Amino acid sequence: MALVAHDAKKDEMVEWVRRHRRELKEVPLFATGTTGARVMEAVPELDVTRLKSGPLGGDQQVGALIAEGALEAVIFFIDPLSALPHDVDVKALTRLATVYDLPFACSPSTATLIIERLSPIEDRTENLDR
Repeated sequence: MALVAHDAKKDEMVEWVRRHRRELKEVPLFATGTTGARVMEAVPELDVTRLKSGPLGGDQQVGALIAEGALEAVIFFIDPLSALPHDVDVKALTRLATVYDLPFACSPSTATLIIERLSPIEDRTENLDR
């Protein structure tokens, strides 16, 4: 599962992760730069693979993980009220998640529905041609 959050939504992501730490402990987690650092600091028992910061290529790394079939879902808390300098990257992730029929949550309530449905997470790495 990939965790991504715009700056104004990072606190919300950290709180969501804290609430769902038990379920997330069973899931391979990837997170973009600062989001990953904040999650790891707040919930150190989680094993999080940190990618680059979103604007520096982290969004593309998440996209590659989607295309490789290595993710079960993407949780991307988007700030709809701020200008998005890397809006193209957000659209690319949304497009890839749609193409690969991958759950893609943009808010805590949707993310909660996904994590509840995915527990226990099945291993999708064997199905790379999906």
